[in-house]
Parts: sequence; structure tokens; C-alpha cells
Amino acid sequence: MTTRIRLLVLAALVLLAGVANISGRPDSYGAASLDYRRWTHVKSAVIDPKSPTAGRFGGIHHIYANDKAMEGYRTGQFPDGSVIVFDQLETRENAGTTQEGSRKFIDVMTKDSKRHADTGGWEFEEFTGDNHTDQVLTAQAKAGCFSCHTRQREHDFVFSTFRK
Repeated sequence: MTTRIRLLVLAALVLLAGVANISGRPDSYGAASLDYRRWTHVKSAVIDPKSPTAGRFGGIHHIYANDKAMEGYRTGQFPDGSVIVFDQLETRENAGTTQEGSRKFIDVMTKDSKRHADTGGWEFEEFTGDNHTDQVLTAQAKAGCFSCHTRQREHDFVFSTFRK
């Protein structure tokens, strides 16, 4: 094999390795996992205008978990590679029926205990609307996420429980 062909093969292998692991994290949210709605549906809730959290969280939210996160729901300890998605939607009323409206945001928790030891092993991400690529949380906002989640230290920093 000529040197040029070897270099082309090497470049192709490097490119394929990068595509196979887009973000460097196993089972990460990113572009490779836009199908989170095919994961296990953990639960849903409706937060109406009377709730003190209605300003930010008012509407319908659905929580989805990948297979590794489902292991964590069963055992109480979420392994690395766990991904939990909080899909927040506006509501629409039509003749007494409440329906899903536009997506407000998607919050994502990804477990990687080596990279995020200072936040219980969790990375916190948020994407607005239907945008699945541009994170909007600042470092300060991520710290705020973790600060709130510390109340759930006994459940590995996760608020939701799996509804059987």
C-alpha cells in the first residue's frame, strides 16, 4: 500500500471514530440521540398557572430515560452513561381539552462521574425550543441546577421516580 493510500485510510478511520462518538460521552444527548422520545417514558405532569413554579415550568412536561438511566431508577444509583431528558411543552386549550403546544425547552442530565465529580457526576444541559444542538446554560446556571438537585442527594440527585 502506498503512503498516500495509508494516509487516506487513516484519515477515514479517524473521521469515522469521531462520528461514532460525537460528543465523547457514551449515549450522550447530542445529535446522535435526537430519538429520546423512543426511550422509556418515565412520567408526565401538568403544571398549571396556580403553581408557584408556573412561570418557568408551567405546561406539560415529559421525562424520558435511556436504558442506563432506567437501571438507576430501579437501583437508586445511576451508572455512567445515564441520560434523563425533561421535555417541557406549552399547553393549548381547545373546547375544554388541554393539548401539547410548542416546546419551551429540553433539559438533559448526563451521568459521567469522572468528568463531573463536582456535581454528583451529572452534567446539566438545556436547549430552547426545538434546538437540539446549542446549549443555553451558563456555568452559573448549571451550578444553580446542581444546587437545586442536591435536595435529592439520597436519590443520586434525581427528582423523578419511575411510575410503573
